[in-house]
Amino acid sequence: MAKKWNMIVDIERCDNCRNCFLATKDEHIGNEFPGYSAPQPDRGHSWVDIKRHERGNWPAVEAHFMPVMCNHCDDAPCMKAAKDGAITKRADGIVLIDPVKSKGQKEIVDACPYGAIYWNEEEQVPQAWFFDAHLLDGGWDKTRVEQACPTNVFRSLKVEDKEMQRIAEEEDLEVLKPELGSRPRVYYKNMHLMTHCFVAGSVVVDVNGVEECAGDVEVVLSRDGSEVARTATDMFGDFRFDRLETDSGSYQLEFKADSGAASAQFELGEESLYLGAIALAGA
Repeated sequence: MAKKWNMIVDIERCDNCRNCFLATKDEHIGNEFPGYSAPQPDRGHSWVDIKRHERGNWPAVEAHFMPVMCNHCDDAPCMKAAKDGAITKRADGIVLIDPVKSKGQKEIVDACPYGAIYWNEEEQVPQAWFFDAHLLDGGWDKTRVEQACPTNVFRSLKVEDKEMQRIAEEEDLEVLKPELGSRPRVYYKNMHLMTHCFVAGSVVVDVNGVEECAGDVEVVLSRDGSEVARTATDMFGDFRFDRLETDSGSYQLEFKADSGAASAQFELGEESLYLGAIALAGA
């Protein structure tokens, strides 16, 4: 089995420094790589882009960032739209848009369901991030976006498909729009930070008329009478449940400790929730 290139992107590690975006601009603006790509224009192209998503409400608010680029799909929709061999899929998994054969084929841009292909008006060609293939072919063992990232968001690896599937299952990796069946080679870790909700809150207990943080309180999350998950509050009385489906309806919370118990209900819509302080009633 041939080894093929794949990219793993860890959303949790991205802090929006945009080094990947800038490194790609630096590599391609004004630089032609025959057989790989015409020069990227000064403006209008984001071959590596950063999507932003905020979750929660004060004081539990998060901002997360997801780098997106050409997915180098094994069943690429752009290849089906291309004529005269303008797009090829290499044996190592990389999809290349030929800068000569693709001239004038603007329909290739619209064929990408991920919005990862851009039209170069000056050169009259479609363009996308081509996995830094010119560097890999020259002996590099990683893409430039990985080399430029200070927080280890990216991991480019060349492995057999069976090994990549093992890694994907082991690390709980996901791809964008899996329902399309295009089989992307860009995988995402911690995708739930962009797609799912969390519910958080704080538990307090009355101690001689003063509310204090209640640590080590058992918290059980249920839905429709069935337990979904359980955790315990930390030393500050805080608890949190993540990876909850958006618009998933009504949930129940039960709190139990030697110092008391409590219960709560909430409705989960499109946004993550902070439930505030929940007071334990005496045991």
